[in-house]
Amino acid sequence: MTEPINFNLNGTDTTFKGDPSTSLMTFLREEAGIVSVKDGCAPQAACGCCAVEQDGKVVLSCVIQMKKVAGSTVRTIEGADPKVMSTIADAFAVCGGAQCGFCIPGIVTRTANLLDANPDPSDIEIRTALKQHLCRCTGYTKIVESIQCAGESIRSGKPIVSEPQSGAVGTRLVKHDVREVILGKRPFVADMSMNDQLFGAVRLSDHPRAIVKKIDITKAQAVPGVERVFLAKDVPGQRSVGLIVPDWPLLVAQGETTRYIGDCIACVAAATKQAAREACDAIEIDYEELEPVSDMFEALKADAPQIHDSGNVLSVSQAHKGNADKVFIDCAHIVERQYTTQRIEHAFMEPEACIAEPDGEGVKLWSQSQGVYEDRRQVALLLALEEKQVDVELVPNGGGFGGKEDLCVQGHAALMAFLLQRPVKIELTREESIRVHPKRHPLHMAYKIGCDADGKLLAVRARITGDSGAYASVGAKVLERATGHSTGAYNVPNVDVISTAVYTNNLPCGAMRGFGANQATFALECAIDELCELGGFDRWQFRFDNALTEGASTATGQVLASGVGIRATLEAVKDEFQNSKHAGIACGLKNTGIGNGMPDSGTARIMVKSPEHVEIHHGWTEMGQGVHTMAVQTFCQETGLPPDICTVHVDTSYETPCGMTTASRATSLVGNAVMEACKPLKAAMNGGGLADVVGKEFFGEWVCDWTNKPGKENGKPTCTHYSYSYATQVVIMNDDGRIDRVIAAHDAGRVMNPTLFEGQIEGSIHMGLGYALTEDLPQEKSRLKSTRLRKCGVLRARQMPTIIVRGVEEPDEFGPYGAKGVGEIGLVPTAGAVANALAAFDGVRRRSLPMTDTVAQASIDYS
Repeated sequence: MTEPINFNLNGTDTTFKGDPSTSLMTFLREEAGIVSVKDGCAPQAACGCCAVEQDGKVVLSCVIQMKKVAGSTVRTIEGADPKVMSTIADAFAVCGGAQCGFCIPGIVTRTANLLDANPDPSDIEIRTALKQHLCRCTGYTKIVESIQCAGESIRSGKPIVSEPQSGAVGTRLVKHDVREVILGKRPFVADMSMNDQLFGAVRLSDHPRAIVKKIDITKAQAVPGVERVFLAKDVPGQRSVGLIVPDWPLLVAQGETTRYIGDCIACVAAATKQAAREACDAIEIDYEELEPVSDMFEALKADAPQIHDSGNVLSVSQAHKGNADKVFIDCAHIVERQYTTQRIEHAFMEPEACIAEPDGEGVKLWSQSQGVYEDRRQVALLLALEEKQVDVELVPNGGGFGGKEDLCVQGHAALMAFLLQRPVKIELTREESIRVHPKRHPLHMAYKIGCDADGKLLAVRARITGDSGAYASVGAKVLERATGHSTGAYNVPNVDVISTAVYTNNLPCGAMRGFGANQATFALECAIDELCELGGFDRWQFRFDNALTEGASTATGQVLASGVGIRATLEAVKDEFQNSKHAGIACGLKNTGIGNGMPDSGTARIMVKSPEHVEIHHGWTEMGQGVHTMAVQTFCQETGLPPDICTVHVDTSYETPCGMTTASRATSLVGNAVMEACKPLKAAMNGGGLADVVGKEFFGEWVCDWTNKPGKENGKPTCTHYSYSYATQVVIMNDDGRIDRVIAAHDAGRVMNPTLFEGQIEGSIHMGLGYALTEDLPQEKSRLKSTRLRKCGVLRARQMPTIIVRGVEEPDEFGPYGAKGVGEIGLVPTAGAVANALAAFDGVRRRSLPMTDTVAQASIDYS
């Protein structure tokens, strides 16, 4: 019998009578019901999302055992001074300090503690205070500004005032629903519970490649509280699904061969989370272990074991124009080099979770995925249901960056809930999350580029090979995108590019912010700098002279008609670059929309509930980027109505279908769809207010169906994508070898919301700097060397330089109000700019990521 543990929680005397080794975080979330304390990585203590105060000091509650809480005072956001919390929330809302918001309640706790001790902290004091916290969205710039703003308000007693909130396009409308997120009041999936709920857990493969000889669930079934153990034979429908290729099994069957260490062999539903996990551990599996195929070039050999029956080549993408081989003969200067990039983890702060419950003859899911309509399609296949029998409601997620596109635990939760006819909630641990979801592709890129004596680019030849890992995911599209972006933001008349996506037994690789453009741009921009050195060309002028313009064509041969802003972004950084001693420069472009012959479409439904309440329904995932806010601002711009009457919803039962929230297209497509829905609304209002249209709904749709795949134009002009965004970034180093600042000039077409635009670029640069210098997720023989978030190399606040964002507006003919995508372009040029800055500093060319040499690592050491 354990002794009761007495302590004070938010001003109330509290007694805990359970296992004294239970973490404080677990107690707060699961027993006290305080879900503002988030579980981002427990028990790794790497992210800071679980921060609380204990006896006046901020601690990470995931590693504080309850026996260490005895006699102490614990305070969460709920127990803090409401006036202080309100001020901090106002500051973060107005300054844009929260995007997805998953990490922010922990940072708010830290902020309150910091400002109580030091009401006027410096920039470096704030960044030092944040050393235990990770944010994957913001790049920390706006978090620091928010803390400074809150401190100023507390010191002066003056309220924080935003600019007028008309909601019009181009204004700094505060992000939709953000205040609730900041204070931890809006639940994420893991914060939710259902009546009569069971808890799910998964048993992952012990080996990357092994025959599953026998699965014995006897001991698992005997664990108290276990409702049922599920195996492959229990799946009533199509067991393997996928975004494009249905090659990914929900559960690997006895007699089949595992393909990676994240394969799921069984799942368990039980009365408690602990019982479900204990039962998973108790499942006994007999394997015949096989040598994994870990190297993509080995996988391409004729005698390599075949990962799939179709072979080890997932896809081959090509871009050809002119005659590169012939033109290289006449080039005055040629650079031929090989470049490699690494596999990295998305490191979204919110691990995967899902809740499913029976719903009539079907099932309803609460999902955090990047595509609820894609969830619906695949779950229907798994359960042998019609799509109309599956309802998926989006719970805005705690970061995605592409890593929540593929079906994950949604399928397992739906299977268990459907067969048991009870709600089931499943959450992955951080370790499981890192093992399971797809990563950024490691690429090998052999580049050859040439120019004439005057510095005119004449030809690019590239052979790109990508490790797509165990399953297709969207790997073919990533390599297709690398191909289409292989000549970057430049007009190159002769192109010969072939890209191959390869199956291995490594972690699957799929969508991640930039989607192949990052890797190709790194290689190209490094090669261009070497070409400039070889020919004695000015690096800025070379890029300006060869930049894409109206009438020029991309790698695929698409002739650009309008809105080409790359030269404008170059002009925006010219002076700083040319006046800096140690500076690197890189340009980039990034498609908006999937294109390549696939339609891009979006729909919206406006439902007038009362003169003071309008619901906007669409299908895109809010994951911090602000797509809900874009929908509201478009509505306000079109109708002149205020934003505070709007709520935004994503639920498949309302039938506003769209594809995945990917390819930087959500703003473009939701904006156009809302504009279309507003046309009949305005006609019905007839110059009046909403009173006459209460109870009515208005539907809008916008479709781009005119793109085509290179080589399949069928006599039509090549049109790979309907829109592109453009950027130039300059990285400036000081004489001590530190990165002093990053200047980012980005063509957004139309800046819909300056605060959100700046936040997207700042967060992208944070990710880009990590990609260049610190982030890696190495595997050895297809096993991860580490599953710890801390080892992924995500930069912390103290490692970030000053970021200066400059918006450029060259309107796009198809974007709402001329807007282009901004979610991915922000890190497309970053790694190349960093590599070129380091070479400007020490003369050393770096052709592999991450750049881990001493000089490179010192560039972000600000201690």
